[in-house]
Amino acid sequence: MVRGLDHLVVAVKDLEKAGQAYSDLGFTVTPENRHPWGTANRLVQLDRFFIELLSVAEPEKISETSGNAFSFGAFNRDFLKAREGASMLVLDSTGADGDRSDFHRAGLHLYDPFSFERTAHLADGSTAQVAFDLTLVGDDLSPGIGYFTCHNKFPENFWKPAFQSHANGASSVMAVYMIAADPSDHHEFLGGFTGQREMRATSLGLELETARGDIRVLTPYAYQALVGETAASSVTGDLPQIAALEIACQGLDHKKIVPAEQLFGLTLILSPAG
Repeated sequence: MVRGLDHLVVAVKDLEKAGQAYSDLGFTVTPENRHPWGTANRLVQLDRFFIELLSVAEPEKISETSGNAFSFGAFNRDFLKAREGASMLVLDSTGADGDRSDFHRAGLHLYDPFSFERTAHLADGSTAQVAFDLTLVGDDLSPGIGYFTCHNKFPENFWKPAFQSHANGASSVMAVYMIAADPSDHHEFLGGFTGQREMRATSLGLELETARGDIRVLTPYAYQALVGETAASSVTGDLPQIAALEIACQGLDHKKIVPAEQLFGLTLILSPAG
Protein backbone atom coordinates (compact mmCIF):
# COMPACT_ATOMS: atom_id res chain seq x y z
CA MET A 1 0.00 0.00 0.00
CA VAL A 2 1.30 3.44 -0.96
CA ARG A 3 0.63 6.00 1.77
CA GLY A 4 -0.34 9.60 1.05
CA LEU A 5 0.81 12.88 2.50
CA ASP A 6 -1.14 13.64 5.69
CA HIS A 7 0.48 16.77 7.11
CA LEU A 8 3.62 18.77 7.76
CA VAL A 9 4.60 19.90 11.24
CA VAL A 10 5.98 23.44 11.01
CA ALA A 11 7.73 24.43 14.24
CA VAL A 12 7.46 28.13 15.08
CA LYS A 13 8.43 30.24 18.07
CA ASP A 14 5.38 32.51 18.02
CA LEU A 15 2.19 30.62 17.18
CA GLU A 16 0.00 33.72 17.04
CA LYS A 17 2.30 35.52 14.60
CA ALA A 18 2.65 32.42 12.43
CA GLY A 19 -1.12 32.00 12.29
CA GLN A 20 -1.53 35.63 11.33
CA ALA A 21 1.05 35.31 8.55
CA TYR A 22 -0.89 32.43 7.00
CA SER A 23 -4.18 34.27 7.49
CA ASP A 24 -2.74 37.32 5.72
CA LEU A 25 -2.02 35.07 2.72
CA GLY A 26 -5.68 34.08 2.53
CA PHE A 27 -5.61 30.83 4.49
CA THR A 28 -8.22 29.91 7.08
CA VAL A 29 -6.36 29.02 10.28
CA THR A 30 -7.97 27.04 13.10
CA PRO A 31 -8.11 28.22 16.73
CA GLU A 32 -5.28 27.17 19.04
CA ASN A 33 -5.29 23.68 20.53
CA ARG A 34 -2.92 22.34 23.19
CA HIS A 35 -1.29 18.96 23.66
CA PRO A 36 -0.81 17.42 27.11
CA TRP A 37 2.97 17.19 26.53
CA GLY A 38 3.53 20.96 26.30
CA THR A 39 3.05 21.96 22.65
CA ALA A 40 0.26 23.98 21.01
CA ASN A 41 -0.91 24.09 17.42
CA ARG A 42 -3.03 25.85 14.84
CA LEU A 43 -3.91 24.13 11.58
CA VAL A 44 -4.44 24.95 7.93
CA GLN A 45 -6.72 22.23 6.55
CA LEU A 46 -6.82 21.35 2.85
CA ASP A 47 -8.37 18.30 1.17
CA ARG A 48 -7.26 15.49 3.54
CA PHE A 49 -3.94 17.25 4.19
CA PHE A 50 -3.02 19.97 6.66
CA ILE A 51 -0.22 22.22 7.82
CA GLU A 52 0.34 22.00 11.57
CA LEU A 53 1.82 25.20 12.95
CA LEU A 54 3.35 24.10 16.24
CA SER A 55 4.99 25.92 19.13
CA VAL A 56 6.23 25.07 22.60
CA ALA A 57 3.60 26.46 24.96
CA GLU A 58 4.41 24.77 28.28
CA PRO A 59 8.06 23.63 28.29
CA GLU A 60 7.80 22.27 31.82
CA LYS A 61 5.49 19.52 30.53
CA ILE A 62 7.92 18.20 27.92
CA SER A 63 9.47 14.80 28.60
CA GLU A 64 12.73 13.66 27.05
CA THR A 65 13.21 10.94 24.45
CA SER A 66 14.38 7.83 26.26
CA GLY A 67 15.42 4.72 24.40
CA ASN A 68 12.64 3.89 21.96
CA ALA A 69 10.13 6.23 23.65
CA PHE A 70 10.10 9.17 21.23
CA SER A 71 9.24 12.60 22.65
CA PHE A 72 7.29 14.70 20.14
CA GLY A 73 7.65 17.76 22.35
CA ALA A 74 11.39 17.40 22.92
CA PHE A 75 12.08 16.85 19.21
CA ASN A 76 10.34 20.07 18.23
CA ARG A 77 11.76 22.02 21.17
CA ASP A 78 15.26 21.02 20.09
CA PHE A 79 14.47 21.74 16.44
CA LEU A 80 13.50 25.29 17.41
CA LYS A 81 16.84 25.83 19.12
CA ALA A 82 18.41 25.70 15.66
CA ARG A 83 15.73 27.25 13.43
CA GLU A 84 12.05 27.50 12.57
CA GLY A 85 10.51 25.50 9.74
CA ALA A 86 9.11 22.14 8.71
CA SER A 87 10.30 19.69 11.35
CA MET A 88 8.26 16.55 10.60
CA LEU A 89 6.84 14.77 7.54
CA VAL A 90 3.66 12.82 8.20
CA LEU A 91 1.87 10.22 6.05
CA ASP A 92 -1.68 8.94 6.39
CA SER A 93 -2.57 5.58 7.88
CA THR A 94 -5.37 3.05 7.95
CA GLY A 95 -4.00 1.40 11.07
CA ALA A 96 -0.91 1.48 13.27
CA ASP A 97 -0.49 -2.30 13.39
CA GLY A 98 -0.22 -2.53 9.62
CA ASP A 99 2.25 0.35 9.51
CA ARG A 100 4.45 -1.22 12.15
CA SER A 101 4.46 -4.50 10.28
CA ASP A 102 5.35 -2.80 6.99
CA PHE A 103 8.10 -0.70 8.54
CA HIS A 104 9.57 -3.70 10.33
CA ARG A 105 9.78 -5.62 7.05
CA ALA A 106 11.40 -2.59 5.41
CA GLY A 107 14.07 -2.50 8.12
CA LEU A 108 13.15 0.96 9.42
CA HIS A 109 13.92 2.07 12.97
CA LEU A 110 10.62 1.93 14.84
CA TYR A 111 9.87 3.84 18.02
CA ASP A 112 7.37 2.71 20.63
CA PRO A 113 3.65 3.00 19.73
CA PHE A 114 2.14 6.34 20.66
CA SER A 115 -1.54 7.29 20.87
CA PHE A 116 -3.31 10.36 22.19
CA GLU A 117 -6.58 12.23 22.14
CA ARG A 118 -7.52 15.84 22.77
CA THR A 119 -10.44 18.24 22.63
CA ALA A 120 -10.62 20.12 19.35
CA HIS A 121 -11.91 23.70 19.30
CA LEU A 122 -14.17 24.28 16.30
CA ALA A 123 -14.95 27.43 14.33
CA ASP A 124 -18.41 27.84 15.89
CA GLY A 125 -16.99 27.70 19.42
CA SER A 126 -18.02 24.10 20.05
CA THR A 127 -15.65 21.24 20.86
CA ALA A 128 -15.20 17.64 19.71
CA GLN A 129 -12.94 14.76 20.71
CA VAL A 130 -10.23 13.69 18.29
CA ALA A 131 -7.78 10.80 18.68
CA PHE A 132 -4.73 9.60 16.79
CA ASP A 133 -2.35 6.63 16.64
CA LEU A 134 1.17 7.67 15.62
CA THR A 135 3.74 5.26 14.22
CA LEU A 136 7.11 6.97 14.50
CA VAL A 137 10.24 5.97 12.61
CA GLY A 138 13.75 7.36 12.48
CA ASP A 139 16.27 7.76 9.67
CA ASP A 140 19.97 8.02 10.54
CA LEU A 141 20.63 9.89 7.29
CA SER A 142 18.13 12.67 8.12
CA PRO A 143 18.21 13.10 11.91
CA GLY A 144 16.85 16.63 11.69
CA ILE A 145 13.52 15.44 10.26
CA GLY A 146 10.84 13.58 12.20
CA TYR A 147 8.77 10.95 10.39
CA PHE A 148 5.53 9.22 11.36
CA THR A 149 2.20 7.97 10.10
CA CYS A 150 -1.02 9.27 11.62
CA HIS A 151 -4.15 7.15 11.98
CA ASN A 152 -7.04 9.57 12.53
CA LYS A 153 -9.58 7.63 14.61
CA PHE A 154 -12.39 10.22 14.42
CA PRO A 155 -12.02 11.93 11.03
CA GLU A 156 -15.61 13.16 11.18
CA ASN A 157 -14.66 15.31 14.19
CA PHE A 158 -11.43 16.57 12.66
CA TRP A 159 -12.09 17.55 9.05
CA LYS A 160 -14.45 20.52 8.78
CA PRO A 161 -15.62 22.27 5.58
CA ALA A 162 -15.39 25.66 7.30
CA PHE A 163 -11.68 25.13 7.92
CA GLN A 164 -11.09 23.97 4.32
CA SER A 165 -12.50 27.11 2.69
CA HIS A 166 -9.69 29.57 1.94
CA ALA A 167 -9.89 33.05 0.47
CA ASN A 168 -6.83 32.34 -1.69
CA GLY A 169 -8.45 29.25 -3.25
CA ALA A 170 -6.07 26.76 -1.62
CA SER A 171 -7.50 23.30 -2.12
CA SER A 172 -5.00 20.42 -2.09
CA VAL A 173 -1.38 19.44 -1.57
CA MET A 174 0.75 18.93 -4.66
CA ALA A 175 4.25 18.22 -3.33
CA VAL A 176 6.65 18.40 -0.42
CA TYR A 177 10.20 19.44 -1.32
CA MET A 178 13.27 18.30 0.56
CA ILE A 179 16.86 19.43 -0.07
CA ALA A 180 19.71 16.94 0.23
CA ALA A 181 23.35 16.96 -0.78
CA ASP A 182 22.80 13.60 -2.51
CA PRO A 183 19.08 12.84 -2.99
CA SER A 184 19.79 9.23 -3.98
CA ASP A 185 20.96 8.51 -0.43
CA HIS A 186 17.34 8.73 0.72
CA HIS A 187 15.56 6.45 -1.73
CA GLU A 188 15.68 3.37 0.50
CA PHE A 189 14.20 5.02 3.59
CA LEU A 190 11.57 7.02 1.70
CA GLY A 191 10.57 3.95 -0.30
CA GLY A 192 10.02 1.98 2.88
CA PHE A 193 8.26 4.85 4.62
CA THR A 194 5.83 5.65 1.79
CA GLY A 195 5.43 2.11 0.45
CA GLN A 196 6.27 3.51 -2.99
CA ARG A 197 9.08 1.52 -4.58
CA GLU A 198 8.69 3.14 -8.00
CA MET A 199 10.50 6.46 -8.14
CA ARG A 200 12.22 8.66 -10.67
CA ALA A 201 15.87 9.54 -10.07
CA THR A 202 17.91 12.08 -12.04
CA SER A 203 21.09 14.04 -11.44
CA LEU A 204 18.89 16.79 -9.95
CA GLY A 205 16.91 14.72 -7.51
CA LEU A 206 14.46 12.02 -6.56
CA GLU A 207 10.68 12.00 -7.07
CA LEU A 208 8.14 9.72 -5.37
CA GLU A 209 4.44 9.79 -6.15
CA THR A 210 2.41 9.07 -3.02
CA ALA A 211 -1.32 8.40 -2.73
CA ARG A 212 -1.75 12.15 -2.07
CA GLY A 213 0.90 14.46 -3.48
CA ASP A 214 4.56 13.91 -4.32
CA ILE A 215 7.77 13.91 -2.30
CA ARG A 216 10.63 15.49 -4.24
CA VAL A 217 14.18 15.43 -2.92
CA LEU A 218 16.37 17.96 -4.73
CA THR A 219 19.99 19.04 -4.75
CA PRO A 220 20.59 22.62 -3.60
CA TYR A 221 21.20 23.60 -7.23
CA ALA A 222 17.94 22.06 -8.41
CA TYR A 223 16.02 23.66 -5.53
CA GLN A 224 17.35 27.10 -6.45
CA ALA A 225 16.27 26.53 -10.07
CA LEU A 226 12.77 25.65 -8.80
CA VAL A 227 12.12 28.53 -6.38
CA GLY A 228 14.62 31.16 -7.47
CA GLU A 229 17.69 32.60 -5.84
CA THR A 230 15.79 34.79 -3.34
CA ALA A 231 13.72 31.96 -1.87
CA ALA A 232 16.64 29.52 -1.95
CA SER A 233 18.88 31.97 -0.09
CA SER A 234 16.57 31.78 2.94
CA VAL A 235 17.44 28.10 3.50
CA THR A 236 19.47 27.74 6.70
CA GLY A 237 20.63 24.78 8.74
CA ASP A 238 21.95 21.33 7.99
CA LEU A 239 20.83 19.14 5.11
CA PRO A 240 18.71 17.22 4.45
CA GLN A 241 15.73 19.34 5.39
CA ILE A 242 12.14 19.96 4.33
CA ALA A 243 12.24 23.27 2.51
CA ALA A 244 8.99 23.87 0.63
CA LEU A 245 5.37 22.87 0.20
CA GLU A 246 3.42 23.19 -3.06
CA ILE A 247 -0.33 23.80 -2.81
CA ALA A 248 -2.92 23.87 -5.60
CA CYS A 249 -5.12 26.98 -5.52
CA GLN A 250 -8.41 27.34 -7.36
CA GLY A 251 -8.65 30.53 -9.41
CA LEU A 252 -4.91 31.24 -9.40
CA ASP A 253 -3.58 32.00 -12.88
CA HIS A 254 0.16 31.89 -12.23
CA LYS A 255 2.55 30.32 -9.74
CA LYS A 256 3.38 32.36 -6.65
CA ILE A 257 6.34 31.66 -4.39
CA VAL A 258 6.27 32.88 -0.79
CA PRO A 259 9.82 32.54 0.63
CA ALA A 260 10.61 30.95 3.96
CA GLU A 261 11.68 34.23 5.53
CA GLN A 262 8.04 35.37 5.33
CA LEU A 263 6.58 32.10 6.60
CA PHE A 264 8.69 31.03 9.57
CA GLY A 265 11.09 28.72 7.75
CA LEU A 266 8.85 27.05 5.12
CA THR A 267 8.63 28.26 1.51
CA LEU A 268 5.15 27.97 -0.02
CA ILE A 269 4.64 27.40 -3.73
CA LEU A 270 1.07 28.35 -4.63
CA SER A 271 0.19 26.86 -8.03
CA PRO A 272 -2.87 27.00 -10.28
CA ALA A 273 -5.17 24.03 -9.70
CA GLY A 274 -6.25 21.88 -12.60
